[in-house]
Amino acid sequence: MISSLDGTVLSARGQRLVVGVGGIGYAVAVTPPCSLGARIGARIALHTHLVVREDELSLYGFETEAELDAFELLIAVSGVGPKSALGVLAHLTPDELSRAVDGQDEKAFKAVSGIGPKTAKLLILQLSGKLAAPAAAATAKGSDARADVLTALTGLGWAERTASDAIERAATAAPDAVGTTGTLLRAALAILGPGARS
Repeated sequence: MISSLDGTVLSARGQRLVVGVGGIGYAVAVTPPCSLGARIGARIALHTHLVVREDELSLYGFETEAELDAFELLIAVSGVGPKSALGVLAHLTPDELSRAVDGQDEKAFKAVSGIGPKTAKLLILQLSGKLAAPAAAATAKGSDARADVLTALTGLGWAERTASDAIERAATAAPDAVGTTGTLLRAALAILGPGARS
């Protein structure tokens, strides 16, 4: 079982990274925020889950243990496969997922491809009481996450001042987003919008 990877980003395309570890390149499926935050040649550490099938081995990677735990709980739900579970985490952080389940908010899953109303109800029913509360340690990682997100945004073409302002606004509007690079990047991108490069 491959439970983690700590290596160099060799390529990043869509929701797929190739991470080089000891001369071997591992293809890993990740969420869009994780992929956007990955820089070619940079070090990356991922918590991973290996899905074994008769004709395929698939590796799924996550920046935090909370995301990995949520993923493993999601794929344990009847009718939810790894790709659908990754789709949930592409739209909802573990904290947002926990709040949606606790609040029985079926609409929170509406934007997730492959998750219809019946599956959303099943998710809420089967995950109730199983998801962890928001991690207090997340804010301790805030400064590192901000630096990584600033590098990612400037690399995507935004001016440093514009990117920095968006990061601060994202951190103020959604403190839970500060803990990890992926969630903070997504929040900052939402503020910047498609036409904000300068």
